[in-house]
Amino acid sequence: MASVLVVEDDPFVRSALIRQLSDASHAVRSVGTALEALREVAHFRFDVVILDLGLPDLDGSEALKMLRGITDVPVIIATARDDEAEIVRLLHAGADDYLVKPFSVDHLSARMAAVLRRSRGAAGEPPSSPVLRVGGLTVDPLRRQAELDGTSLDLTRREFDLLAFLAGRPGVVVPRKELLAEVWQQAYGDDQTIDVHLSWLRRKLGETAARPRYLHTLRGVGVKLEPPREPQP
Repeated sequence: MASVLVVEDDPFVRSALIRQLSDASHAVRSVGTALEALREVAHFRFDVVILDLGLPDLDGSEALKMLRGITDVPVIIATARDDEAEIVRLLHAGADDYLVKPFSVDHLSARMAAVLRRSRGAAGEPPSSPVLRVGGLTVDPLRRQAELDGTSLDLTRREFDLLAFLAGRPGVVVPRKELLAEVWQQAYGDDQTIDVHLSWLRRKLGETAARPRYLHTLRGVGVKLEPPREPQP
């Protein structure tokens, strides 16, 4: 069972979601505006937020940015917008996943389960989890902290999960399918999601796809993380 906040202004859609999620034994609270959603997450602890974009007071993408300013609760976007640029913008704003309306309750349940498995797995890592070191990069899975050359990295939850997974396999090319399965807990998905998060990580590691230091993409194969190569004399 999960504690779910449904943010949806359409009363019919909201009622259907509440009924279906409640039937699945989830504890559900619901609001119809972005400002109400912000008040809810400030006063209650939720396992996941389902956020509609077409809200009457604020655009859902702006609400997402505000939510990210006060909580790292997993957010699944429910949107009728299927534009690729919009989806990328939502991922940049901190969405954990998204669903394009209309969607089935089974589809929603599967996405929720994947997000919850990942977030709960991160919260329940064993105390013996070792600190990972790759070159000047240090990743502490237990404390969920990462440093580059002694400077703390400001990473989102998903960025940290991706970095920690790759840091635990230094020099190993990890197929994208494995990243989706292990980091996103999805058996299938869009490579665009991986590319967006890799782009964010590269920026925070002070590198680019054209001039990689730690993160290397092998087109059509996968991704690997390894120490920077020493410059040739």
